Amino acid sequence: MEVFARLESEVRGYCRGWPAVFTTARGSHITDENGKTYLDFFAGAGTLNYGHNNPALKRRLLEYLSADAIVHSLDMYTAAKRRFLERFEEIVLKPRGLDYKVQFPGPAGNHAVEAALKLARKYTGRETVVSFTNAFHGMTLGALAVTGNSMKRTGAGVPLGHGVAMPYDNYLDGRTPDFLLFETMLADSGSGLDKPAAVIVETVQGEGGINVARPEWLRGLQDLCRRHDILLIVDDVQMGCGRTGPFFSFEEAGITPDIVCLSKSLSAYGLPMAVTLLRRELDVWEPGEHNGTFRGFNPAMVTATGALEDYWTDAELEKQTLAKGRLVERALNEIALEHAGAVDSVRGRGLVWGLVMRSPELAPKVCAEAFERGLLMETSGPEGEVVKLLPPLTTTEAELTAGLEILADSVRAVRTAVAA
Repeated sequence: MEVFARLESEVRGYCRGWPAVFTTARGSHITDENGKTYLDFFAGAGTLNYGHNNPALKRRLLEYLSADAIVHSLDMYTAAKRRFLERFEEIVLKPRGLDYKVQFPGPAGNHAVEAALKLARKYTGRETVVSFTNAFHGMTLGALAVTGNSMKRTGAGVPLGHGVAMPYDNYLDGRTPDFLLFETMLADSGSGLDKPAAVIVETVQGEGGINVARPEWLRGLQDLCRRHDILLIVDDVQMGCGRTGPFFSFEEAGITPDIVCLSKSLSAYGLPMAVTLLRRELDVWEPGEHNGTFRGFNPAMVTATGALEDYWTDAELEKQTLAKGRLVERALNEIALEHAGAVDSVRGRGLVWGLVMRSPELAPKVCAEAFERGLLMETSGPEGEVVKLLPPLTTTEAELTAGLEILADSVRAVRTAVAA
């Protein structure tokens, strides 16, 4: 590994917790150059909802590339883009009664967020965007301005303006009515809160610690935005594409955001791809006003279309995800009960779950122990206090059970070591 330490920037992160050189991957497993195979409960931070090298999607991709089809196209018209747009409308938008236009802003989630913020400001003529405590929306300047984590914000190196944070659901432990502060500041001309262009929210805060917003809280937020003529942006970069069960994470709440940000598992294969969905009347862009070199990566559109056709023409994947989520929840609750002195709570939806440790230093130790036992997981939360489970949606129940047993053994081992 000397070459990485010598040549790669110190900014590298995940590799420090997983000191292995990985070579191959398939489904929910990833193998290093020494032949050791790990169960993957990380899934590319939510980019691999359909597993590593999904064989059906790989077949489509190889066929496309072998035909010398278009790979790079900026925003030119291509057959692959047309197919994706048609199938996205037929399979995702129309059945849900959504009339969004699709913008290809660039290849990553932060590009989808930046486009959403920029469009909201252009459309409303206002500058302020309201976000929430413990939010994470990306590492570029606009996205950082609506991100809560102080370490990430400090890394910007410049003041981050035009963003105001409000309490996320249950941030104050139910001690005040929902949106009391927000509503009061909006009504008070002396509060210092300029009328916002938009509110941006994650229905489940992944990086923030697996904080799950209640459906009624999300409905209340939509109602507030509509009463005050504020656009509602849902950042579904990590929680979209089936992670919580339905294709969009906001479906359970019955809300209709004005703008939706999608990326990560949208391409379904780990290929860079992002879209910003916007209500038709919000499309006030001038040609070329927001662009990017890699917003036309056609191989990603091919695999994205394949995933829609293979997994989303019926409700089977959603049902399986919710059932597997119940299995994970039961297992985590058993761990929490066994280690009540060390585990504070269990949080999650669908197939995103967090085991919240009472002492922040325990979570990275549990993940490190799990790695040694053949399981990849990361931590999340403001102090890294949450052991985060984000397995591919295609992970089998047997694989989930095996991974959860490793997790249980890892918690026991860490507690024994700490007690010693």
